[in-house]
Amino acid sequence: MKTLGNLHPAPGSNKDKKRLGRGPGSGVGGTSGKGHKGQKARKSGNVRAGFEGGQTPMYRRLPKRGFKNPSRIAYNPINLEALNVFEQGSTVTPELLAQHGLLRNPESPVKLLARGELKKKLTVKFHKASGTAKAAVEKAGGKFEEI
Repeated sequence: MKTLGNLHPAPGSNKDKKRLGRGPGSGVGGTSGKGHKGQKARKSGNVRAGFEGGQTPMYRRLPKRGFKNPSRIAYNPINLEALNVFEQGSTVTPELLAQHGLLRNPESPVKLLARGELKKKLTVKFHKASGTAKAAVEKAGGKFEEI
């Protein structure tokens, strides 16, 4: 029976710390796993990532490219063909899509795109839709409402 007095960790779960420089029998004697000479063999030899020994580093040699728009809105794209999983006459909302696992990012707004064919009459309530997608929803007998 286990009691507080006889508890101990599972075998192999606690490993001893690697003790460097304690003789050749330890496996990490001599150079203590640092190899021979060079900057990384010295006591303060760890240099930051990207440091190239004083040479202008790669991230400063390469030109800056492009532009990240801070006010860009990234929409979740949903195609018409994906809406065929819902029942005839139902109302499709972003929350319902999230429940079915059809959204990449549930916090982002949803945009309806026109790939595929809608075979059911649905009421679709999304943030945006392409003109072709709106027409396809109405052609199938449903309607599109912008949130």
